[in-house]
Formats: sequence, structure tokens, C-alpha cells
Amino acid sequence: MGVAYLFFALLCLSADVEPASVKANGVGDPFALVANRYILELDPSSANDAKRGYAAVHQQLYQGLESRDVTHNVNKEFNHTHFVGVSVTLKSSDDVSKLSTIPGVKAIRQARRFSGPRPVSARGLSSEKNWNSIPVSQSSHVLTGVDKLHAQGVTGEGIKIAIIDTGVDYTHPALGGGFGPGFKIVGGYDFVGDNYRPGKSDPVPDPDPLDQCLGHGTHVAGIIGANPGTNPFNISGVAYSASLSAYRVFGCHGGQTEDEVIIDAMLRAVEDGHDIITLSIGTAGEWPGSTSSVVAGRIAESGMVVTAAAGNDGASGPWYASAPGNGNGVISVASVDTTFFPVLTATVKGATHDPIPYYAVSPLSPVSTPFPVYATSNDTTAVDDACNPLPDSTPDLSSFVVLVRKGTCPVMQQMTNIAAKGGNLTLVYNNVPGLEELNVSRNFKAALIIAEDGEFLVRQLAAGVPVAISFDGDLVQFQDPAGGLVSSFSSFGPTEDMYFKPSVGAPGGNILSSVPESWGLYLLASGTSMATPFAAGSAALLLQATGKSYEVARNIRTLFQTTAVAVPSNHTEGAVLQTVTQQGAGLINVFNAAHTTTFVSPGELLLNDTVNFQAVQNFTVFNKASSPQTYQISHKPAGTAATVTPGTIFTAVGPVPLSNDFASLVLSVTTFMLQAGESKTITANFTPLRVDPDAFPVYSGFIQISSDAEDQAPLHVPYLGLAASLRDKQVVDDTDVVLGIKVPAILNATGDVQKVTTNYTFEEEDFPSVLLRLVFGTAKLRFDLVNDNIEINTTLNKQVSFEEAESTFEFLGERPGGTFGDVPIVGSLDEFNYLARNSLEEDGDPFYQFNITTPTFANGMAIPNGTYKILLRALRVTGDPANESDYESWLSPIVGVTVP
Repeated sequence: MGVAYLFFALLCLSADVEPASVKANGVGDPFALVANRYILELDPSSANDAKRGYAAVHQQLYQGLESRDVTHNVNKEFNHTHFVGVSVTLKSSDDVSKLSTIPGVKAIRQARRFSGPRPVSARGLSSEKNWNSIPVSQSSHVLTGVDKLHAQGVTGEGIKIAIIDTGVDYTHPALGGGFGPGFKIVGGYDFVGDNYRPGKSDPVPDPDPLDQCLGHGTHVAGIIGANPGTNPFNISGVAYSASLSAYRVFGCHGGQTEDEVIIDAMLRAVEDGHDIITLSIGTAGEWPGSTSSVVAGRIAESGMVVTAAAGNDGASGPWYASAPGNGNGVISVASVDTTFFPVLTATVKGATHDPIPYYAVSPLSPVSTPFPVYATSNDTTAVDDACNPLPDSTPDLSSFVVLVRKGTCPVMQQMTNIAAKGGNLTLVYNNVPGLEELNVSRNFKAALIIAEDGEFLVRQLAAGVPVAISFDGDLVQFQDPAGGLVSSFSSFGPTEDMYFKPSVGAPGGNILSSVPESWGLYLLASGTSMATPFAAGSAALLLQATGKSYEVARNIRTLFQTTAVAVPSNHTEGAVLQTVTQQGAGLINVFNAAHTTTFVSPGELLLNDTVNFQAVQNFTVFNKASSPQTYQISHKPAGTAATVTPGTIFTAVGPVPLSNDFASLVLSVTTFMLQAGESKTITANFTPLRVDPDAFPVYSGFIQISSDAEDQAPLHVPYLGLAASLRDKQVVDDTDVVLGIKVPAILNATGDVQKVTTNYTFEEEDFPSVLLRLVFGTAKLRFDLVNDNIEINTTLNKQVSFEEAESTFEFLGERPGGTFGDVPIVGSLDEFNYLARNSLEEDGDPFYQFNITTPTFANGMAIPNGTYKILLRALRVTGDPANESDYESWLSPIVGVTVP
């Protein structure tokens, strides 16, 4: 297709950015949807020649494509019980409508690209520093009961785990030092090769999954399987006796991989006989209908455990679950901060104070000479400390340790203002509990310290005490004030169609594990990428402890959810529980899951929105013990998440505000006894939350089941509902809040907003672009060309009336049924399915840009010279694609096509 492309903007824009810079700088990597590439799912039973098996249905497809004059290239065939299909690239996206008429085509899904895994933070550790504390991995094991199972000899023996990632450096001493039978890394496959870049270079597969360039998969492998006693930190993997296989789906450039590569790897892992598949991979804001999510879900339903990352986009707020973790049955894993991790320390001079822990890769200064401290503000509550240029009275800061409070502006902005006064050595004291890596350029020597330490130093300076700091302290274990809480970076669900994601949480904040030698052998990293293999390793322990079986594997997600520990929103006494849209069912406790004498199902209750409200919910309690148990049922509500900022159309940014507005419920029974082997079904009748629906409040909580048996830990079933109608959520941004210009808008050849009729020659840069933002995901975004005198009631700009009319050009193909098909279009420009909303996160993608680079329709036919308008339509969530009233719509100014 030469007509148009939808692009992510890689540049964050402020309100004063001129439209010209949008056009000049806003075009970056192509959107996650791959233009004109589709993955077709085929129904093998539709083929006439059953003896030929899968080959017959493929041949039937190719014959159908040929008979319908669909020009295409075949990229990959899939022949597996979980998925029979083919990846094809079409010359024209307008041919998509022909695909559904071919016998045997079961589903058509646009191919996607997945971004490479990237931890939120990562820092190496020097084993030369004094290290006399317990191993850092121990705290995450204690937090989840892993240490207790290890003490019982349960270490994952006999379980096979497939790691789909960047490959693994199997030469690492903690990972066995070799590859193949007899080693820890027993197998795997490289699906892409070192130089793979989607859209730029093709995969070059080979049987060796060695990765010594990226290191991410090696870190993942260490979390699962690092051998104890093989490293200076004495870390051990969660399931260090399990057998691992590495399936490499990213090249050394790391940037992206494609749907079909991940699908290929998952199906290969099934064929190779694994018990567990783990994917620390994700694309944010995705819908559960992507092919990789569907295939992952089917594998999970077949009796394999599949864990996948929930995502690291907590700052982007709710409704931002990642694929393939959002697949049905897949265990989507959130991150919880571990309780202890190693940090460096600074020594305070001039005042009595304990050594100050700071988060850095190496000492901020190689010399032990103390530096005097200079605070940019004496106000320890300032939200904009050093966010603006420092005053003229500021001294030369080159000889100071500059102290600044973390504020609402980017840390790099603070560093730039400090550097303008000569400062380069900076301690930033946090404005929330805990420590994390600062996102600053390596040109700046800066590290984060906890709020209490920074406030102490400010008070000393304000009192006239000349405090100084030296950076000669040892490596110590830091007890994280945020330990045991959901990591701030962990993504919020639910999915756009109200499915329960993430599923559970696992330790992922500040996890020490293995990396290639070129990276320093060991690395402390944070991300749901770290939590996901932790959950996979925990599943291996559970399979060993309870015995491998189809039933156990199918129930592991439910076991993890019902035996998890609910996580509070903070450590203040009486704090409301964190919303399940971020913690899932809570922090897993694998010891409790392995030793529970009660099984509760299902593992989650979905109440839906107000229009589709499911008030009556049932769950079953089964006594597996050999003796009677008496149970008590109670309600533990979690904080209700205001997912949209009041008075706006924008989703809230993280941390999402929580309230004490709880749903209420009536239980059919609150106390009962079960004999050994008995079960009972309990009914919970929910009353919907009565609050203002404009904030799209997502309410959640837990129904707790407590037993009188001493060895039975409390269990629970989480629930989730929306006190608003999903269909009422606006999808397309029609404000100027984010970009400083009202969107949607047409940008002309110079990047300015088109305000009057403008002609385009489509020579060089002379073409129009549609600039738009999505404030919520949409299952269908469509661009059509219409006559310039059309009269249609659009939702995002006002016209006078609507009259049914025929398409100007009959050759453009059949129009869809329903009122959607009644809209008179000249021709289709393009259509995109299952799009994520745009993000306001600092490194997110604030807008989409649809560039109409050539004067052709989606089917490749030339657009005749003339004047037209561009009609944009976005389907509301839960809307009917055939119903025009279920779309938001916008009509552009007049666009002239004047091809010489």
C-alpha cells in the first residue's frame, strides 16, 4: 500500500510546541501494526482433502487468493494443533475484505511488532566491595515462601521451562557454563540471528540461542535457575534445579520483533515438551485479540503454564495492559518491590548521621575527599525544586554536592539547570518512599537518596551547619520502605474490554541476577520482566510439589490468585488495599499454594460495567484435607481507582488516585463447615458502586475465605467492576491540552495546521497528514475520503445533517452492512484494528500521525484530482462495528488533490 502510514511520535510535546515541529520531528518508528501484513487463522476441517492434513487448507487459501486477484506474499506458515494459519503481506489493504470470503479462513488479525524488553532500571554491582549480608535474592524468596519450599527440597527438579526472550549466555558460571543435554540450558533455538531488525533485515535462524549482546534473557534465566554457590553474592534461582531452554526472538539491536516470530517460538516450545513458557515481552495498551495473545491463551488452556509481563507503564495509568500477557488463561505478572537490595553509601561530615544509602552503579566520586553540600531550596515540600533556571545568586556549584528534591518536572530538567551553574555532582532526595535509578544522562553524576536523608541535610544547612559528604562508603543492604508494595512502574489494567489483568504480582523491583560477562556478570534490575520469570520459577516449584498433571497446570493461575497475599497501597496503618488493576490478585505465595488444603475457584470475578453488570457471582470452596474444616467468609474491599482525571477526558496518570468508595455485597453464607472431600458453592450478590461515573471508577477487592485449620492460610477471590459504561468513554482526543493545537488536525507540507482549503501535489513533502490522539483504545480506526460537500453529523465537529448516498466509485468494493455502510465515501484510505491509546508518559507516544504520502486509495487505485474531505471514525468500546452511531467521527477541512 502506498497511500498512508500511521506513525508513533517519539517526541514528547509541550503546549508551546509549534505544529511545524510536529511534522518535522514527530515521525518515528512505524506503529505496532505492520502495514498490510495479516495473520490468517485457518480451519483445517474446511479442506476437502482431509488426507493432506494442514497442507490442504493452506492450498485452499492460496487458490482462494489467486481466484480473487489478491496480490500477496507468504511470510510464514503455521501448522500446529493450537494454531493453523499463515502470515501474508498484501499489496493492498483493501483486499482484506476479500480474505473473509475464502473458505477456511477462520480469523483475520493484523500483524504486530513488539518492542524489545527493557528493564525500568539496571545497574551492575562490584563484587570487590564488602559483602557480608544475606544474599539479596533471599528477601524476594522469603517474601513469597520460596525459601520454605527450598528448605523442603523443592527446587524445580524434573520441570522444563522455555524462556522466550533475547537468548541466554549459557557460558555464565551461574547457569551451568554450557548448552545441551546435561547442562542447565538443555535446549532452545535462535529464530532471528544477531542482525535481525523487523522491516530492515530478515530473520536468519540457527540452532544456537547464545546471547552475549543484550543480556536480558540471561538475567531472566538467572532469576529462574541460577545455581547456588557459584557466585560472590550467593544468589540462587527460584527453581534452580529446573531444565531451561532459550528461544531467541530478538536480535542484538533489540528494538523489535514480530508477532509471527513470537508465535513460532511459543509453538516450538510446546513441541519441545515444556511444562512452562515464560515471556518477559509486552506491547502496552494492547487488546486480548492479537494473535500472539490468542495463541498464548490456547497454550495455557491446553495444560501448559504461560507467564507474561504485565508491563512497565505504571506512569501511563490504567487501561494499559500488555500483550501477550492479556491472553485468556495467561498469567500476567505485576511487579512488587523486594524488601532488601544492595546500595552504596555516602558518609556525612559535620553532623551526626548514619551513612546515606544512594542508588548508583559505582561511587559518585572516585576520591574520598568530602564535598560541601549546597541545597537548591530549603523547602522540603517544594514540587518544582530546580525545575526552573537557578537564580543569579547561585554560586559556582562545581565544587559542591548539590542537593535537590525530586519534583514534578523531569529529573533531566533539574540536572540541566544545575549544570548551568557548574554543578555535576548531585543527590536527589525522593518525594515518595524508596529508592530507584534516576533516568539521567551518563554525563551527570547523580543518584537518588531517600526523602528522610535529604530532609535531614536541608535542615542542617538551614540551621547554618556546614555539612559535607564523601563517597567512600561500603556496599550495604538497603531495606526498601516500599518493599512489599506494588512497584510504581508496574502497569495498570484492566484490558480495554474489562478483563482481569494483571493476574498476580511477584518480586520484580531491584532483583539481582546474572548477565553476560561484558555486562559485569551480575546486575540489579527492575521491571515486570523480572517478576515474570519469578512467577514461572514459582510455577515450577508448584508443579514439582504437587505433581505434574493437566489438572494442576490448568489450575496454577487460580491457585496463585486464591493463595496470594493482598498488597496495601502503602505501609501506613489502615491504608486501603491497592487496586487489583495494578496488583492483580496480590503477591504470590508459592508455599501457601503448594500446601493449601482448600481449593477455591474461580480465581477472579468479573462484574463488568454498569450496562453489562453481572451482580450475581458464584465461587466454590472445596476441602481437600483429610479432616473437616470450618470456614468464614468476609469482604475486603480495595481502593476504587479514578481511572479518568475529573473534568477531563484523559486517563489518570500513575499513581492512580484511590478512594474509599467501596462496592457492597451480600453473601449467601458467611460461616459453614465442610467434611473432607466436600465442596460448597457460595453466591455473592453485588450492589454497584454509586459514584460519579465521569471518573470511570474501577472498584475492586477480595472475598476472603478463612479456615479454622492451623495449617491453612487465608484464601481469597478478587473481583473487578466499573461504575460507568465503557461505551460512554470518549476515544478520540478533541482538545488542545496535550499538543497545544486542537486535534484531530490536518498538517500541511510545512507542518502547520491546515485551516483553509489547501491543494497538495504529492511531490516530495507536499502531502497532508492527519494528527490525532486516542485517549482510549479502539477496536477499529478508519480513514475514508469523502466528497467535500458531504453533510454528515460527526461527533467531534459539527455539521448540519446526514443524507444517505452511494459511493462515488463503485469499483472500491462492497461497503459494510448496517448504518456504517450508509455513509457515502469516495474511497477508503486505510483501517487499523485494536489500537492502544496514546500515552502521556515522559518517554511515551503522545500522538499518532497518519501521513497520506501518495494520491492513492487503499486498494492502490489513483485518487482523481479534485477536492475532498477526510473522514476519521473510531469505534467506541463495546460498540457494534456495523452501527454508525457507535463511532466517534471527525471531518477534515477541504483537501485538494492536484497531481501534475
